[in-house]
Amino acid sequence: MKDYGYIRVAAASPRVRVADVGFNRNEICTLIDEAVSREVSLIVFPELCVTGYTCADLFGSNLLIDKAESAVAAIREYTRGKEVTVVAGAPVRYNDKLYNCAVVIRNGQVKGIVPKIYLPNYNEFYEARWFASGADFLSGNVHNEGRFIDDGKNFVREGFCAEIRYCGCRCNISPNLLFTVGEATFAIEICEDLWTPLPPSSFHCVAGAQLIVNLSASNEVLLKHTYRKNLVCEQSAHTLSGYIYCSSGYGESTQDLVFGGSSLIYENGTLMAEMERFRSDSQIIVADLDVEKLTILRQKQSSFYYVTPDGTRASTYAQMYSRVQVGTGASTDFEKAFHRYIEPHPFVPAGDPEHIRERCEEIFNIQVQGLATRLEHVNAKSAVIGISGGLDSTLALLVTVMAFDRLGWSRERVIGVTMPGLGTTERTHTNADDLMAALGVTAREISVVPAVEQHFRDIGHDASVHDTTYENAQARERTQLLMDISNATGGIVVGTGDLSELALGWCTYNGDHMSMYAVNMSVPKTLVKYLCRWVGETRFTPDDRVGDRTARDIILDIVDTPISPELIPADDQGQITQLTEDLVGPYELNDFFLYHAFRFGCSPRKILFLARKAFGDRYDEKTLKGWLYQFFKRFIGQQFKRSCLPDGPKVGSVTLSPRGDWRMPSDAKWALFLDELQ
Repeated sequence: MKDYGYIRVAAASPRVRVADVGFNRNEICTLIDEAVSREVSLIVFPELCVTGYTCADLFGSNLLIDKAESAVAAIREYTRGKEVTVVAGAPVRYNDKLYNCAVVIRNGQVKGIVPKIYLPNYNEFYEARWFASGADFLSGNVHNEGRFIDDGKNFVREGFCAEIRYCGCRCNISPNLLFTVGEATFAIEICEDLWTPLPPSSFHCVAGAQLIVNLSASNEVLLKHTYRKNLVCEQSAHTLSGYIYCSSGYGESTQDLVFGGSSLIYENGTLMAEMERFRSDSQIIVADLDVEKLTILRQKQSSFYYVTPDGTRASTYAQMYSRVQVGTGASTDFEKAFHRYIEPHPFVPAGDPEHIRERCEEIFNIQVQGLATRLEHVNAKSAVIGISGGLDSTLALLVTVMAFDRLGWSRERVIGVTMPGLGTTERTHTNADDLMAALGVTAREISVVPAVEQHFRDIGHDASVHDTTYENAQARERTQLLMDISNATGGIVVGTGDLSELALGWCTYNGDHMSMYAVNMSVPKTLVKYLCRWVGETRFTPDDRVGDRTARDIILDIVDTPISPELIPADDQGQITQLTEDLVGPYELNDFFLYHAFRFGCSPRKILFLARKAFGDRYDEKTLKGWLYQFFKRFIGQQFKRSCLPDGPKVGSVTLSPRGDWRMPSDAKWALFLDELQ
């Protein structure tokens, strides 16, 4: 059974009774059973859940503390033979001090205890009245079994932990413990620790923790939930971690506060699961976190391991931690159930209309600003674009028009050129002409057919043979025309090719592959299509028209036109015969493959697994595997075309510019990737 780099985690908020440790123990054990049935590897319970967080001065009762330890011992025994790691909150006494702790339990053993560092002592919270700070273990105020080592500059205490005998087990107690479950390493902070200027989790992560566990008892007041979500979100994002936040719920004393059971699971700033608040029963939320992805992101972000301005590296902090091998993860069958949503179209904006509008505006502004800057820098008298009536040239034309508007230049200086070839259809030709007229740009038409036919005669090519030479001759003739027109008008050629075509090498070398500024070079095909539709539906009024066709009608018809280079003659009815997606695969699949291969370094096998989850209702495994095979073959084999790309603006997190995010040898072999799919 393959885990694909995932670990299944859970946050559980049990119904509690204050100071009724027997009842609380039973609720915890019931939720452990549910976690086991759902093949969870790591389950987290709230702060002081064994006793209840709101015991107040009852924490001074020796009986309560003894019973709490007995309850933890019972929970420890209950986990024997189970593949789940349990983290539960309990008061723990050490050296005549009481600590607010997280106890890590696995298979009948206590693996380690983590005390809370920051103790609130304000408003309704008076933890410092009952508990000591876990900072004791970091300052040398407790007996420490760790040894001192010389790191070349000063002495560093290794381990920062002490040994404790608790529930019949000997284990370490310290805030600086890293626990490893299978391939995942987690560390712990408790409630208030997160709300401080320098949360312990920041140091835990640079020391090696990929997951952060937070046992909390966070009460509810107006707008606090929104702030709490933002806090957890941002912490998981800038530490590149998975964050399991589990808070107390129903049953805590409401003498002055209400606890709603706010539990959250985030991964690198993305919400994976959220518990419904203000329920009166015990609850559990489950998510599958991608530890492999987090590792790759940290590997790519070299600055992650510099943790102070003077260049102190993470290795310095790692020496201050002790590592605890907890055990293997659960035997989780991620094929059977998968607790995370896989977005089929990761490049396309999603969410509420306002969020979509903001993202589309942002993309357009990046493209427009980049082009406007280049136009002004070279003092361009014109911008020349080949207009085909297809998606890419439509988006490039819209961006160019907006750039000219921003510069205060006349749209007549935008020269759109239609160049009918041997496969041009009436539908695309008409849409190209009408769009230029609606936008008020200068339109020119030059047929490439006579020049191409002469070229065929010059090189001795049989025009009845519709091969690569037949197709590429048209693309190169068009590029030559655009370049020469730009010279004649003192302008630059604006490229139209998109990110998906570059990834697949679906462009003619020194044809549509080349321009003087490529505005779409980091915009994938699925996003090009979405942006064109969005512009057509939101940016034009009924007055923007040509005859009885509005600009909106024209753009939406372009969006609905089958994607084709139109280099092969149309059929007898004048319809397109050369469909790009029949040749290179559906663009929604290619964009999905590109996103996961580039962004997260996923192996072909993992991408296939994700594709089954995202597209299983639309494509069978044979189809997905076939197109994935072709994707890797084209992506790796066509690097030479990307090694000499023109300039263009980076729009999203994925771009293939050889000067930026993707630097790959042109002679790399694809066997490694294709063999895995075989």
